[in-house]
Amino acid sequence: MNKQKSIIPFFLLMAALMIFGAHTFAQSKKIETIKIKTSAMCTQCKDRIEQGMAYEKGVKDVVLDVESKVVTIKYNTKTTTPDELRKKISRLGYDADEVPANKEAYEKLPACCKKDAPKH
Repeated sequence: MNKQKSIIPFFLLMAALMIFGAHTFAQSKKIETIKIKTSAMCTQCKDRIEQGMAYEKGVKDVVLDVESKVVTIKYNTKTTTPDELRKKISRLGYDADEVPANKEAYEKLPACCKKDAPKH
């Protein structure tokens, strides 16, 4: 019986540590979603933006809707910010909300991906 009484506090302590640890871990990683209007024109743009953003620090998921030109990004708020995400899209050659496309990157885009390209 004494062994059982000494084991109960141990299990209670372990349970408390597990709950506290899980709560702390959950708070340290906050995932949010942002929608950014881009100047994307076609499926090549979609591939370029999704692939270019997929490995950026803090980015968890990227999906560009070509029809609306809106990219939806899930990201870790501890690792990156909405402004950083917009700048990264700009460096790929595309407008990102109010952040204009990086001129050098824009010039390297295929003709079909430029803003003045006919819709296709």
